[in-house]
Amino acid sequence: MASADESAGTVEITLTAALAGLVDAYEQMPMPMNRYLGVILVPSVVFFLGTVAAAVFLDVALMIRGPIPLLGFLMLASAVFYPQILLSQRKSELNNQFHLVVTHMTVLATTNIDRMEVFRQLSKQDQYGEMAAEIGRVVELVDTWNLSLDDACRRRAKQVPSDAVSDFFDRLGYTLGAGQALDDYLVSEQDQIIANYKTVYQGTLDNLEVMKDLYLSMILSMTFALVFAVVLPVLTGTNPTVTVSAVIVLYVFVQSGFYLAIRSMAPHDPLWYHPEDKPSPVESKIRNATVAGTALSGGLLAFSLLGMLGLSPVTLDDVVFFLDPLPLPFYAAIPTLPLLVPGLVVNAEEKKIKARDEEFPSFIRALGATEGAKQSTTSTVLKSLRKKDFGPLTDDVDNLYKRLNMRIETTQAWRHFTAECRSSLIQKFSEMYLVGREMGGDPKLLGELISENMMEVQQLRQRRSQATTTLIGLLYGITAASTFAFFIGLQVVNILSNMSLDLSTSASNFDVGQLIHAGVYDIPLIEFLLIVIIMFGAMLSALMVRTVDGGHKINTYVHFVALTWVGSITGVMTKWLVTQFLAI
Repeated sequence: MASADESAGTVEITLTAALAGLVDAYEQMPMPMNRYLGVILVPSVVFFLGTVAAAVFLDVALMIRGPIPLLGFLMLASAVFYPQILLSQRKSELNNQFHLVVTHMTVLATTNIDRMEVFRQLSKQDQYGEMAAEIGRVVELVDTWNLSLDDACRRRAKQVPSDAVSDFFDRLGYTLGAGQALDDYLVSEQDQIIANYKTVYQGTLDNLEVMKDLYLSMILSMTFALVFAVVLPVLTGTNPTVTVSAVIVLYVFVQSGFYLAIRSMAPHDPLWYHPEDKPSPVESKIRNATVAGTALSGGLLAFSLLGMLGLSPVTLDDVVFFLDPLPLPFYAAIPTLPLLVPGLVVNAEEKKIKARDEEFPSFIRALGATEGAKQSTTSTVLKSLRKKDFGPLTDDVDNLYKRLNMRIETTQAWRHFTAECRSSLIQKFSEMYLVGREMGGDPKLLGELISENMMEVQQLRQRRSQATTTLIGLLYGITAASTFAFFIGLQVVNILSNMSLDLSTSASNFDVGQLIHAGVYDIPLIEFLLIVIIMFGAMLSALMVRTVDGGHKINTYVHFVALTWVGSITGVMTKWLVTQFLAI
């Protein structure tokens, strides 16, 4: 009895906490609560009631009426929990940029500027997104409402949604109020700040592991449902096209939901840097490869469709003459092959960027130490450093020296350096070093600080790379397994339908149609629908990989093509194997 009461009390506490969190999310919305209720929430309730009424009063099949209220419920749930989702996104953005912002703050604090100027400088850095906006609110409290910096930090600590940022503001406020200098506090707290960032980053990767397990379970369940939707109509006589289409729609919703969940959970740590005002030969190479690949893919798709419709004298069957007839899955897979061209080009450039990231900490440490020891300019130090081997970063260092030696403005020379590297991390940390040196910071301290922090980020990226590798293996395995199950069901039905025709002609006194309803099937249409879901799954799986690894969008093409071919080959081989074992 006591156990039941304790369980009930735990559930009540959980519900109360969830409700309090939802109310807090409504209070922190940019839109006033009464306006949100009138513009969003009330119309969603009306829409939900309308879908329920439509399901009750429409004179159509239950299979069509049943999902209608689900659409209304989805709209209502989205409207109710959108403020919570918005708050969660803010929290995620704060956590993603927290470490870089604190590192930048430490770099600025070690220079000769006022501590309020440190906050003002950071609030202007749009690249830090929500974190810059949060620091801007601290600046506003000081400049507009005449609060002290420590009071402003403590005030924002109570309202910021991220626990790590809240704890940082709270400790910073009490430390500044006690009279400690900002640079002393930030330098001494570097280990603690890095540890907090690593905990948050690792927590997001752990959440992705949980999501992968849930994704595997749900996709396997949907695979079984789709196989049953293919096979059961042969016994029940229902329209298999309707049942398969209904399950496919549900399959699409499930996969899309998991993609959005993974996208919201994955750490935002992009690999690429895309400056709009500093074009690079890399960008033109990628653009040319993308235009060529997509044009060839579109041409092959048009050629394939015209051949299937009988509008072209030469068909894909004539080109791929060694496969006669050409299996239907290959009509979808072959046009995707040219997309490998831009995908492989981007993949090769990403490997170079990762190699530059690995070399940059040693470069910036050597630059800072030498510059501090010789008490000379960056250009003079680079004259000797450019002769050292920094791997793929060597040419970029040499170009930086040449620009500085030609008396090009220092800021512009460094901006060209980061644009050529095309690395997001190199851009951010180079900007920190540049600003720190311009404001009189100690080059040795700056170099060591930036090097240590970037190496920590690199270690976290290695863990993310491992998580991406396991995700890739999972997605390829799911694609092969689900396609195998799809086409086993399809080919079994196809063989049963042929058997029923033979039995009907040989035994006229026995009505086979009472047992096997083969006439309700349109096998090519069912196979086409299965190929559509394979292509859709390949697209979303490729997007999941790109979201988790933080790479270029075009790198998605490689996994899309590979997953499409894995599904197509698995489907063709499954049909052949089932035919060999079951055909009479």
